[in-house]
Amino acid sequence: MCGISGFCNLKQNYLSEKPYWENILTSMHRSIAHRGRDNCGIYLNHQAGLSHARLSIRDIENGAQPMVRTRHLQDYAIVYNGEIYNTDELTAPLKAAGYHFETTSDTEALLYAYMHYGPEFVHLLNGIYAIAIWDDQKKQLLLFRDHAGIKPLFYSLSGDTLVFGSEPKALFCHPHVTPSLDIHGLRDILAVGPARTPGNGIFKEVKEVLPGHFMVFSAEGLRPFSYWDLSAKEHTDTYAQTVEKVSFLVRDAVTKQMVSDVPVCTFLSGGIDSSIVTAIAARHLQKQGEQLNTFSFDFTENDIYFQSNSFQPERDLPYVNIMLQKLHTNHTYLECNQETLVDMLYTAVDAKDLPGMTDVDASLLYFCSLVAKHNKVTLTGECADEIFGGYPWFYREELLNRDGFPWSADVSARTLFLTEDAVSDLDLASYSYARYQESLSKVPCLDGEAPDEKKRRAVGYLNIKWFMQTLLDRMDRTSMYSSLEARVPFADRRIMEYVYNVPWHMKYQNGVEKTLLRDACADLLPDELLHRKKSPYPKTYHPGYEKLLTERFNGIISDPNAPIAPLLDKKKAAEFMQAHKELGRPWFGQLMAGPQLMAYFIQINYWMQKYHLSI
Repeated sequence: MCGISGFCNLKQNYLSEKPYWENILTSMHRSIAHRGRDNCGIYLNHQAGLSHARLSIRDIENGAQPMVRTRHLQDYAIVYNGEIYNTDELTAPLKAAGYHFETTSDTEALLYAYMHYGPEFVHLLNGIYAIAIWDDQKKQLLLFRDHAGIKPLFYSLSGDTLVFGSEPKALFCHPHVTPSLDIHGLRDILAVGPARTPGNGIFKEVKEVLPGHFMVFSAEGLRPFSYWDLSAKEHTDTYAQTVEKVSFLVRDAVTKQMVSDVPVCTFLSGGIDSSIVTAIAARHLQKQGEQLNTFSFDFTENDIYFQSNSFQPERDLPYVNIMLQKLHTNHTYLECNQETLVDMLYTAVDAKDLPGMTDVDASLLYFCSLVAKHNKVTLTGECADEIFGGYPWFYREELLNRDGFPWSADVSARTLFLTEDAVSDLDLASYSYARYQESLSKVPCLDGEAPDEKKRRAVGYLNIKWFMQTLLDRMDRTSMYSSLEARVPFADRRIMEYVYNVPWHMKYQNGVEKTLLRDACADLLPDELLHRKKSPYPKTYHPGYEKLLTERFNGIISDPNAPIAPLLDKKKAAEFMQAHKELGRPWFGQLMAGPQLMAYFIQINYWMQKYHLSI
């Protein structure tokens, strides 16, 4: 994994001020050096500049970027962040066509594939990627993003200049891009955050290449192209055939994603998703005489303060231990205390350039920093719930039938601290509902589909396009902040394409969510875990965390110069802090309730302060 950035202006000659623009490129890769500290490089010609911070995973000696190849005296240059899992399938026909490979890196395979096939080469890829390619012959810069949006790619178009980067902070190194906030960004933060409207970079004039899209910047301007999306197809396989197909796809995806020139580890939460990934990875390494490193996460004194609830019925630790007895991996237990958790709320904003999932982001950021001391690459169980229907809003009627995003349909909690003027002016409920309706109109469905099946198909589509993107953003930024590459086997496009069209009665049976996935991987899991009720990412129930949040938030509402002060009703905020913080239901997802609402506003205030944003 790496960090990429750069710029392009077809009407400018960058070489006339070469030292200046080389310094800009250097500043860009330094701003995201946490994504890869093994190497760095820049490429500059008359009309484009590329910059790269490298985390060496494949062809450690020879895979440096930017990579440049010349044909007919014209440069083709690439910077790339990601992993291509079918590199061997790409290289064979390219070698047959006469391309001479100087490395074994997937970067060179990508560049030659573009030179040979043009932009349509992206249809051949199985992997996670954000790619920028400068084509000197056609005088165009191309930006590609993977099918699921696992790797980020932001951009800003200012006049005739296109600026891009793996993270917004890289864009701000360019003189044409300055962080600012308008009402659209503020509404996104408050109405649908920590999710983001697809393609919205929150900062004014900052956007993100959509998953499954590429963009071409040429004399004709900046043009977007969609190369992949979910589509509705009739599912004709029997249940037995469906189980067999899913079993193959999951195992094949995990095995393919074990490719690396450095050791691979896994996160083992004790849930079925991470346990499936871990079991496949452990067996794969055992065949090679190697032992898998695994890591589990929890919070200090959670054994004392854990509170069972409908979303999180039990702790994960006992199930982690059950899996360890079966697999015999090299395991490390990681814990986070309350002081660290609160402090990392701010670091999480540094990592993401935006407020996020508060203590979920903060704790994962901390845990990834510890894992990175042992491994450079990890596999996770992310995305199985969005794809296989594991969340309660897929099957609990009161959540399924919400007229709005099922994980965040009621925005009333989001206005608890806001002044009446802010509530009126921002109209968060209307903004959220408009985004919901926009997305709902794009759901691929079959003609004549039954209403119940159509509803669940819509929920699945919304989960993949919205909720899953939030978790992928979190996973990328929290891992890459410590130069840890996180791979997500369940987001393999083949799995998404196939399971999207599997009818609900195959995914959910006898009151058990993800029955299809459980049956497909039954041989990998002990019975206790195979039949376990889903439990989400752990959170702390320690009263000390709430106390620390209250202290930090009280400092904000007491400060008339706090950036967020114009939005806050101090009386309402004070009353909230004196009351019990756990709301009746989460305001986002399954875990973000009262304490997380305070933490979210703490993050918003810090974010505005950091980037000198005003309301």
